[in-house]
Amino acid sequence: MTKITSSRGKTEVVSARRTESHDVSDIIGLFSHLTELVFGRIDVVYLLEKSNLALTLCNEKNEAMAHAVFLDYPNWNVTDQSDWESFLYENYINNKCTPLNTLFMHLFVAQEEYAAGCSQEIVRRAFITVPELQFILLFIPADENLDFCHSQTDMGNTFEKMVTAPGSVADRDFTLFVCPRHRYHPQLYIRKARLEDYDDLMPIWTRQSETLKETYNEYFLADLIEYQDEENQAAVCEDGDTAVGFMSLCSQVNVSLFQECFDLGPFHGLCKPHPEDILKTPQKPSIQEDEDKSNQTSQETESVSSQNFEHLQEQDAAVQKGGAITVSHTELLLDDVKDFKDSTPLLETEEKDAFHPVYRGASNAFCIRLFFIDEKRETRSLDFLHYVFNLFPDKDFCVILVPHHVPEFHLIQSFVRVVPFCTSRLGHELYVFHRAGLLKSFNVRRATTSDLLGVKMLIKTLSLSGSILRDLKTFIVARRDPDGTAVQAFVAEVLDQIVGISVIRDEMDIEYIRSHYNIEDFINFNHHQQEEHGHLDHFVLNPIFHHYTKHFLKEILRLAHKSSLYYPVYPQYVEGKFQNPCAHSLTSALHYMVPVRARRQIVYPLEELGINAPSEQVSKDQLSYSLNHINRKLVLESKASINTRIVVVGASDVGISFLETLIFCPRLKFNNLTLISIRGLPRKDLLGSKQRRFLINSHCFNDEDYAQMSLCSWVNVVVGKMTGINRAAKYVVVSKDRKVPYDYLVLCTGQKYQVLSPTGVDISKLPTNREVISKWPQRYTGRVPSNHFTLNDDQDCLKAMHWLKENVVSSEGNVIVYGNTIDIYTTVETLLSLGIGGSRLHLVQPPLGSNVTCLNNTAVEGAVQEALAGAGVSVYCDSVLAQWGQGGDPGLITSAAFTTNTKPFQLQCSAFFSFAYRTVDYETFKAINDACLVFDGRLVIDTEFRTNDVSIRAAGPLTKFSRRYYAEEWTHSNFSSREIGCELATAMLSLFDPALKPFSKPPEGSGGLIPMYKGCKIKGGVLPGGYNYLHISKPEIPIRLDLELALCDHGMEMITGEARQGNYFRMHINQYSMVDSITCFSKEPFPVSNYVCLYGQHERLLNDLCYRWSEGQITDLYSYFREPWSMAIYHDRFIDLKKELRQILISEQVPGPPAATEPPPEDPDEQSPVPPPLREPVLRYLRRHRAHLPMYAPAAPTGAGPPPTAGETAAPVPRGRAPPRFGKAAPG
Repeated sequence: MTKITSSRGKTEVVSARRTESHDVSDIIGLFSHLTELVFGRIDVVYLLEKSNLALTLCNEKNEAMAHAVFLDYPNWNVTDQSDWESFLYENYINNKCTPLNTLFMHLFVAQEEYAAGCSQEIVRRAFITVPELQFILLFIPADENLDFCHSQTDMGNTFEKMVTAPGSVADRDFTLFVCPRHRYHPQLYIRKARLEDYDDLMPIWTRQSETLKETYNEYFLADLIEYQDEENQAAVCEDGDTAVGFMSLCSQVNVSLFQECFDLGPFHGLCKPHPEDILKTPQKPSIQEDEDKSNQTSQETESVSSQNFEHLQEQDAAVQKGGAITVSHTELLLDDVKDFKDSTPLLETEEKDAFHPVYRGASNAFCIRLFFIDEKRETRSLDFLHYVFNLFPDKDFCVILVPHHVPEFHLIQSFVRVVPFCTSRLGHELYVFHRAGLLKSFNVRRATTSDLLGVKMLIKTLSLSGSILRDLKTFIVARRDPDGTAVQAFVAEVLDQIVGISVIRDEMDIEYIRSHYNIEDFINFNHHQQEEHGHLDHFVLNPIFHHYTKHFLKEILRLAHKSSLYYPVYPQYVEGKFQNPCAHSLTSALHYMVPVRARRQIVYPLEELGINAPSEQVSKDQLSYSLNHINRKLVLESKASINTRIVVVGASDVGISFLETLIFCPRLKFNNLTLISIRGLPRKDLLGSKQRRFLINSHCFNDEDYAQMSLCSWVNVVVGKMTGINRAAKYVVVSKDRKVPYDYLVLCTGQKYQVLSPTGVDISKLPTNREVISKWPQRYTGRVPSNHFTLNDDQDCLKAMHWLKENVVSSEGNVIVYGNTIDIYTTVETLLSLGIGGSRLHLVQPPLGSNVTCLNNTAVEGAVQEALAGAGVSVYCDSVLAQWGQGGDPGLITSAAFTTNTKPFQLQCSAFFSFAYRTVDYETFKAINDACLVFDGRLVIDTEFRTNDVSIRAAGPLTKFSRRYYAEEWTHSNFSSREIGCELATAMLSLFDPALKPFSKPPEGSGGLIPMYKGCKIKGGVLPGGYNYLHISKPEIPIRLDLELALCDHGMEMITGEARQGNYFRMHINQYSMVDSITCFSKEPFPVSNYVCLYGQHERLLNDLCYRWSEGQITDLYSYFREPWSMAIYHDRFIDLKKELRQILISEQVPGPPAATEPPPEDPDEQSPVPPPLREPVLRYLRRHRAHLPMYAPAAPTGAGPPPTAGETAAPVPRGRAPPRFGKAAPG
């Protein structure tokens, strides 16, 4: 907050923020006739889209007072944006401007009477926002005197004129003005701390260091200042003879501890090079090496030897006066994966088998023990480093340990975060800064032939070094690929040494990206030309200049005349094969890019659409990938790094949804996300289709979703099972011997099929179920026979399939499938598809726990039973497992006996599949119970996912709501797992995101209510007979379908086809005319994702579904929902259109359709049954998404005849089958 005074003496308190798109109208409102004279004709939206920095000053009423836009090239197109540095050098004297320290003002507007104060405040804020910024430049036409413009811009006291070089004619057309940093936000003076600084520092320390105050006494700070020596130093920064910041340093660093807890390979273990260093990895394969190969890179790093050091005594141009730096100029490399995978997946055996280098040299680092600075000067924190490196001339690294819970502050944003080992229990993050990082002569330019040797030295340890060199040579020789795609290569150099290389191409697939990813969350495509989109192929940067990554990217955009860059991360495997053709070098710039969510795609009926189908660029199938993006607007925005250790146990749909939500939060980067899972990442090794059919599909995530998330880029993975939780020490025990520390623990293990124990009764005595049911079911605790299978994930299915192929398919033994969940049917169908005869399959169903069957539809159940009988499968009902016989081999089940309500029976058995007992895994239960978390059949939580430990959250089928809510029948099992995971992440984001306000307390009286989530529950699979099955329903407590139909408020049921014919489609419309449930049972495959979009829609949106049904116009719902009109409903932006129309209906009185008895109006616009306020948003929606929806004919211009029947969401359409609801269908 800053006070500014108007020319009339009035004052306003203003604050600065980044400009947003909704500010455009306010900005235009500040224009005057002089704005165009000074800055030219301005398209504000376009300028904001291309700006590097845009700031708005607002008063306490949030009214825009002033606005400024800054870019990294001159306004008025004075010279080419890639060549302005040489232009200034040739035409102006005393020019110290470089691309690193300079921005150009392209627009400034303000309320006229506050213009003087606003101009000074806005440039001050620009200097604060960009610490590297030293100069702000402004070109204005030579015939416009800046003082003349005082009445509107009043910048005469803010800028000063730059002097042109002798003989230059640059000032004939334009005059250049400069605003230097020292006038508004100067660098701070750094000196040795003195005891008299205590009084200045203590208030700052008291405000910022509550933890330190509790740990140390009030004289701790004074002791640090007083007892300084060669090893312990203290420095302060001054502003106007007042100490405003403090730094305590120590040259003694426990590097051996750091080497145990962090991967310090790229920094030579923070040690001096020594001849006896052991740096090479033994040449033996390991799981981690395979992991690296799958990510198309190598974990190797170059060792640092004493011969690599050059001691330079050069004064860098931007170094603080009098502070010459001795630079250890090394070839230290950070190979890409180290930064790309800040959250490197660590498998269970990695820590045990990984090679750790041995360093014999002396310590090469000093540490910052204590640091604080006044908040107003926080962005000048780096000013300390010039001084402190001179205090320790023999040390090359400055390190700082930061507790995990401490938010990232400005100082460490220029440090490199060192990747911790997954089992590190140090409780802190380690950040490193190299002495050479102080150099300001970081220059980015186009690569030349002479750079080949330097680039080769830089990348020689990378596995894709050959690919980088080939692309570099392609640029040098031809500038294009053989197919004509433009290639550009750029190098970063410091003191004539190559420290970075990047290769980009023109993005040739931009239409595919636009249609398949939510890229328009970050850019407005209308203001970006096709050639302005670039594809980032390679990006390598020396780690000591890691803090210049954003500048490197900014320069690539400027020099290449690009506005956006895209970087894909391809999946590791496709059908088990390594995808070399799509390999990119993993980029250390990923931290500064934003991951882009994929868009849900319409499944088009291409044959029905014919020529009206979308283009191949939109509808084509290609290898899915995770997309990362950077543009001009983002290069000067910093994401907040969250170092809090969040450990997720269980790779369930809930757990994956939770991680997905955190990963795609654009403002935050979570550095310490860890997943503990028995199988590692789901879909890590893509499986074939058959083994997936063993289990029913929840349709929460598929292979394409996992590829588009690229979890391995952001999440550490520990393979193993949770066997203990130590709440006091905050760590999870994995597989009984490994400890994974956490700050927040999220339990999402769900429930699993367990091995069911036989009741053990003697069937020779002819027992019945009545005698054994009280002891059933129970968990089996003995050794599980090798032919007993409980399937819970793809790996279990794969293992079972391989075993069956080797031992059962070609033999004559029986296969018993036991259970009463829907998985028994999908498993039987899979067994039949493997070639096992139906006569060898025995489907044994235990007594139902309720009166609701797993299919809950008599028509579908009848067709399935008929298919089972046709295949020869024997079905037994109400059977309880009594015994299994193991014959001569104790490791195999050879027979199984069951009791029934009448007499027992026995079956020969070669394989036994059990789906009868699903509950919380015993080891999970024991870990929870031993940790004294409240467990009442399931883990007890409140409505905010909290257990009785504030650091432990839980969600999914593992949990139940506390009894105080009196909602025993409702658990997370009743809701969509994907929605539950998203809500869990949203509830926790307020703990980490400074921009989010904490959740407000619920209104009084609502504390006893559980949340009712609205997402649909989905299950689908292939049932016996080859029937494709899908059931979509609302969250509900299960009730028998016949009882539901008998309810007075049931609504309407629509059924076409017959289950036995394989064309059954059932849709339920509730009493509010909303689609409540859908059941599909078909021999032919159908578009599941399209049908999911129908859930929750009002029947009027579905082309007057109820009217057409009552008129007998619909005979096949499958073909009805393949018609062209329905495509708009399947579009992922349709929900936005619904919201917009709803707001219009709420905000203004929209007239309904004219009564049928009234004569039609003469005005063609009034003939449309859609009110004009609703018509325009629908037409705009269809125009905006024309690429996805070409089957809608464009609306005729006003006055060109009757308008199309577009946007008819609130009025009936003409009674006919052809007209679509949202526009005219294009002719087929």
